[in-house]
Amino acid sequence: MTTVMVIEDEEAIGILLKYNLEKEGYTVVWETSGNRALAMVEKCCPSVILLDWMLPELSGIEICRMIRNKPDLKEIPIIMLTARGEEEDKIKGLTAGADDYVTKPFSVPELMARVKTNIRRAPELVTEKEYVFEDIRMDLVEHKVFRNGNYVHLGPTEFRLLKMLMESPGKVFSREVLLKNVWGNNIYVESRTVDVHIRRLRKSLNKFGPDYIRTIRATGYAIDNNSVLNDETE
Repeated sequence: MTTVMVIEDEEAIGILLKYNLEKEGYTVVWETSGNRALAMVEKCCPSVILLDWMLPELSGIEICRMIRNKPDLKEIPIIMLTARGEEEDKIKGLTAGADDYVTKPFSVPELMARVKTNIRRAPELVTEKEYVFEDIRMDLVEHKVFRNGNYVHLGPTEFRLLKMLMESPGKVFSREVLLKNVWGNNIYVESRTVDVHIRRLRKSLNKFGPDYIRTIRATGYAIDNNSVLNDETE
């Protein structure tokens, strides 16, 4: 799942950003301290960073410069959030390495659109080579899935669905969130399409082991080892 890092010390704004980003299907890491922020960026390697200008200890400008000086992090898009609206301040932020600049108070829909745009522009960051859940192993480099040592043939859509589920075992994803992240916002498909592909995914995986994909009635899907307690049968 796409991770967005929020570096913001104002609680109300942090809560607002976290709520709306998670509503869009992103994983959110929120940090309030300038000193801790850089370490967290290195740890989670987000797809985009929302960075407040005014922070305790280290300013957003300083953090931005430090990120741009690290080879492993320098390509991550940074959107600067600030109450400073003067052109000179915007130039200062962009010169420090910010990719975009949003002035407070901001429009939430506009900010979400800018997040999506910057994620699309960003080069893909491969931070892990594989996901493993129980006896299922997903090779992210070769784009292959194995179960109990057996190769599992999956179509591209089933692969993306499984990848999203395996990124957060136990987490329940709604059909709408799966549609947005697997099919994309610009493609119209009905939510029941997810059910069809989940059935295909199950059929392929369950040739070599028990069913770990759990269905939550009227909600969505998760991968965990309590799938025998499914609320509905596929």
